[in-house]
Order: sequence, then structure tokens, then C-alpha cells
Amino acid sequence: MTGAKISRSLALALLLAGGAAAADESCASAQTTAVHEVAGQGAERQAPEETIRVHGVVTGAFLGEDGLDGFFIQGTEPAPDDKPAGLFVYAPELTSDQRALIEPGRELLLTGRAGEHRGRPQLEWLEAVRDCGDGELVQHPVAWPVAEPQRLEGVLVRILPPMVVTGNYELPRHGTLKLTPERRAFRPTNFLPGHGPDDPALAGARLLLDDGSYRSRPDPIPYLDEEGTRRVGTQVTDLTGVLTRAFGAWRLHPTEPPEFESANPRPGPLPPPEGEAVRVAAFNVENYFLTLGERGAASEQELQRQRAKLLAAAESLHADVLVLVEMENRRDAPEDFIERLAAATDQPWRLARGGETGSDAIKVSLAYREDRLERVGETVRDARRVHHRPPPLAAFRPHGGGEPFAVAGIHFKSKTGCPESGDVDRGQGCWNQRRTEQAEALAEYLQRWREERDEALPVLIAGDLNTYGGEDPARTLAAAGKVDLLSGHLPWSERYTYVFRGESGYLDHLQAHPALAERVAAVHRHPINADEPRFLEFDGDPRHVRDDAYRSSDHDPIAVDLEAAE
Repeated sequence: MTGAKISRSLALALLLAGGAAAADESCASAQTTAVHEVAGQGAERQAPEETIRVHGVVTGAFLGEDGLDGFFIQGTEPAPDDKPAGLFVYAPELTSDQRALIEPGRELLLTGRAGEHRGRPQLEWLEAVRDCGDGELVQHPVAWPVAEPQRLEGVLVRILPPMVVTGNYELPRHGTLKLTPERRAFRPTNFLPGHGPDDPALAGARLLLDDGSYRSRPDPIPYLDEEGTRRVGTQVTDLTGVLTRAFGAWRLHPTEPPEFESANPRPGPLPPPEGEAVRVAAFNVENYFLTLGERGAASEQELQRQRAKLLAAAESLHADVLVLVEMENRRDAPEDFIERLAAATDQPWRLARGGETGSDAIKVSLAYREDRLERVGETVRDARRVHHRPPPLAAFRPHGGGEPFAVAGIHFKSKTGCPESGDVDRGQGCWNQRRTEQAEALAEYLQRWREERDEALPVLIAGDLNTYGGEDPARTLAAAGKVDLLSGHLPWSERYTYVFRGESGYLDHLQAHPALAERVAAVHRHPINADEPRFLEFDGDPRHVRDDAYRSSDHDPIAVDLEAAE
């Protein structure tokens, strides 16, 4: 056996023996290497290959495979720059006596080797753990983001200003929430220049609130509120824990339970439109398929849950016209949904049929309440090949009197399925050129349709543009004279219907002819979906899925109330 193997075997034996080889001298008189020297914080890093002793106070214990297989310590003296120094101690194998010593506030004398894991300094191969009594647990106050976060890696910090949940997608998978300071992050292209915050995406300000573990699929899911959710927009205060970097992101492992303030509570149903106003709503239903195992539900049980949630959401809109995006492209899918909506609401809902729906797997459907509106003419669709989902166009007149109007339901090509060349992502997602062409074609088609009629009805474009508010297709519609109702009626902080990778923005639009824009009484964004965690959807764990409107889809519904003016 080589000398190195003998040393390694001896170290393991000493570890399992409970650190019996610790020197007899007191903790105060022991010769040690400072924590900041091992961590390289405020001084040049010292990483000797031989065994060293380190003196520090435990700040966070995350032992075992369900944790981080170790714990963090902080130096008993500051680094040369007068800031605290912290270090992770990798300790997968500890005796029961040693584990009992690893608790926050305990001062320890540790014998082991200086090493690193994925570029992060750590103490490893522990040979001895000596109890030095109670230590001073010092929290370092910071305002996130800090200029040099690597200087505070492994340090116990307290983040003073409130943080905000900007993403919750990885909550069920890794037990993490994505945070940003003071407000949520937005997609950079969500706003036209000068019409949003200076730094929409809060570049460099992301922080993951972790759960003290790197295990997958934590059970129970951490950080949920009494309603079983954790919404984007929730404030997090009094955030205390150990700062570290892993898997390409800065993260905080809390040493005290975070305090959440519901700054963005779940909304109730929209109030009905006032007076004789007519409400038009657009709702991406995220693949309502009767064909099981395709894009939507995989089983009859999942379809029942999906129906229940979507019907609850549709009922909460109090709409007179519904634009339904991502219906399965077969005749009976929208029929099934509208028949069930009529039964649930006791209202006479009817589909506005007409035109070819194309060959795509999904389509856009139009429905309306016969007791509130009457059709004017036939429903048509622009079936040119530029459109993957031919947009339906139908005109209506309020029964109570008032000027007629038309609605065009739209769903432009998505940003996914990027080609290897050509219409690739150049900052607005792939297929941006195609979506711009679709916007040009739609504007031209609507203009021609209006000119061919006896009365030039104003048209409302409603649905999913797959385009953020500052991107080329939206600019194309603006150049054609369309009025962006969400941009015109909602503050920038509320201009979102979708959350992707911790950035909010509005892909769903209400674009109106100027004559129709003058009749707007109210614009609504119904935040029942985008802020909610993905695991609450119909195909999630049945233990968490409820027959309610929340996370009925990945998009929020939007609506506009139009005055029925003569």
C-alpha cells in the first residue's frame, strides 16, 4: 500500500472514531489556518495539500444526502478586508457524536484537507472535529445584488431590502424560487423604448432561494403558502442564510425560515361589465384536446381535471365573446367545451363557425353569448399559407343596441422549434420574421375585409401573438394603425400574461382599430395562471391539483369592455 493510501485510510479511520486524534491543547492555543486563507477571501488563497486545522463557527448545517452532505463555517476573525470569511465543509461521513456537534452557533476546531469542488474552495476529508463551545453567530447585512458576490461565498448573510419571487418553475423539481430585488424581472423586449423600466430584466440581480438540499423532487414541496401555492410577485423579507454558487447560479440556503408577504394574492373572478358594455376575452387554453395522449390530457382523469379548471377560468371572465386559443383542430373539441360552458353558466353560448381551420394540430375558436350579441354576416378565416392557424373573423351587434364591431382571433407561430439557420433567434425568439409576416398579412386582410363591406366595421385583434410588446410583429401592427390596449391602459408593472425563465411579459394581445379603441371602458388582465407554479396544472400531482381556475393554463386571460355606443 502506498503512503498516500495509508494516509487516506488513516484519515477515514480517525473520522469514524470521532476525531480521537485531536490535539490535547485548547482550541484557543491550537495552530490553525485562517478560514479566509483557505477560502481566498480578502487574501491570497492558501491551498496546501497537507492536513490543516481550521477554527470556525458553524453557520448552517445541511448534513446527509438529503442536504448538501456538509455544513458551513465562518472564521472566528475577520479577513484582512474586515469582512467575514466563510467556507463549506464537505462531510459525508460523520459519527453520531460528531453530527451532534454540527449545529449553528457551535465553535469547532476542524482537521482536514483544503480542496475545491467545481471551483468552490472547501474543507474535505475531515480527520477530527473538536468542540470549542458556543461561538458568536455573525450575520453580514447586504443589499442584493452585491458588486462582488464571490467575496461573500460561504458567508452567513442577511438580505435587508425585500426580494420578490420572479420565477417558481423549479420549485417542485429542485425546491428553489428565483428572486430579484424589489420587483419581478421582465422580458427585455416586453416594452418599447421609454415605455418600461430602465433595466426590465434586472440583469445580474437573480438569486435562487434554495432549500438546503440538492435532491430532486422534494416532498413536501417547500415554501408553499396555506393555499398550496407560491405566486410570482410574492415578497420575501428577513432573508437570512448562507450565500453560495452552484450549478451556474448564486443561491441562498436559508438558516432561518424566510418570511413571505402576499404582495400578489390570488384574484377572484372579474366583475361583470358595467352597464351595456360588451366584454371580449381572449384565453390560451393550453391544448384542450379530446384526443388523449396528444398535446393535452394523457388520460380521461386528466381531461376531467383540465375541463374543470378551464371551465372555472372561463366562467370567471364574465365574457360575451371568447377567443379560445389552442383548441384541438377537430370539430368536436370546441363544441365539447362550449356546450359544457353553457351548462356550467346557464348561458346560451354558441360557436361562431366558418372558414377552413388549416392543417395545424391546434386552432383558434370564437364563441359568443346569443342572449347578448347577434352575428352580423358569416365567420371567415384568412387561410393563406403564411398563417399556421388561420385566424377567424366574425362581426357582432349588441342586442341592447349600439354599433357593431368585429373580432379577429389570432395565434401566431410560437418561439419554439428553432431552425438551424434562417429565421433563428436574433433577440426576439426564433420565427420572428415569420410572425412579422403574419402581422403584415393580418393587417392587410382586415383592411381588405373592411373595404369590401357595406359598413366598415372596426376590428379587435385578440389572442396570442407569441410576441412581446416591443417586438417587430407588435410594431408592425402599430404601423398599420392598431392600438395596443394593454400598453395603453395598464401600467408597465402589470403588462404580463406569461412567465418564462423568471421573466414576465405579455404574449397575449388586444389590438384595436382606433375607432374601437375610443369605445374602451376597461381593460382587464386576469392573473390566475402565469404567476402560479406549474405543478398545479391538470397533469400535475393529483395531491396538489384543484378543480379551480388557478393554473388552468400557462397564459393569463385578458379582456376588454367596449361601450355599446350608438
